[in-house]
Amino acid sequence: MDLRELTIHDQRVTYRTAGEGPVVLLIHGMAGSASTWKQVMPRLADRFTVVAPDLLGHGRSDKPAGDYSLGAFASMLRDLLVALGHEHATVVGQSLGGGVAMQFSYQYPERCERLMLVGSGGLGPEVNPILRLLTLPGAELVLRVACAAPVRGTVEAVGGLAAHVGLRPAPVVSELWRSYASLGDDATREAFLRTLRAVVDPRGQAVSAANRLHLAAEVPTLIVWGDADPIIPLDHAYAAHASIPGSRLEVFEGVGHYPHCEAPDRFVDVLSDFIESTVPARITVSPRHVLRSTG
Repeated sequence: MDLRELTIHDQRVTYRTAGEGPVVLLIHGMAGSASTWKQVMPRLADRFTVVAPDLLGHGRSDKPAGDYSLGAFASMLRDLLVALGHEHATVVGQSLGGGVAMQFSYQYPERCERLMLVGSGGLGPEVNPILRLLTLPGAELVLRVACAAPVRGTVEAVGGLAAHVGLRPAPVVSELWRSYASLGDDATREAFLRTLRAVVDPRGQAVSAANRLHLAAEVPTLIVWGDADPIIPLDHAYAAHASIPGSRLEVFEGVGHYPHCEAPDRFVDVLSDFIESTVPARITVSPRHVLRSTG
């Protein structure tokens, strides 16, 4: 699953794709990249066409000084699917990617066959305090120091020493390291802060899908969460499940914020069963969608 690229509206978008069959669009979280899906893509590609992009500002995609809102990400993903010739997809989003997935299903309901939210943002204000602190003025300087090459080198040396004595990092540690290491680049760090401040402020998550969750009742929806998630609390999963009639909820015991990395086999099984046991949605928007009161 080599990294490929397209130029969309003069911006380079990198992505990975493999397989044949129904399309599954995998959307990574903040400071992540398509690499986060590397443990699940090969098995998913046995049954489905898998598309995993690097969002703008992330991975090897361009990092313009532009719009990093959920709506802008959703538009970019729509354009990517169009460029690749895919009309519909099961949309899977993890963390920030969950917020992007919900925005995509709202902006382009005719393209969203199913929705899978994994430790998703956008479902309540609570979020890890570190992310709230990074929205404060001066966070740029703090990150520049914390992610400087000497500091990263020290952390990497400690990890290398641990590996030398036979200690292998847990999948979640490896994922967090990739995210942290990516912020050593000035352009990526600036894009990260723009993205973070578009959805989080000092009080917590500032963007909520709560008043639109009723729309997801018309789309087969699966919610997956780790019961040990330190970033976004499990309570958000239960609240979303209660708000979306007909949704499914899968809680992964002993798993944190990255179920696809920490329990990849179960993740693939759950996602595959979800796709194969549900009928893809075909939605057209009508006045009742936008005039409905949440009461």
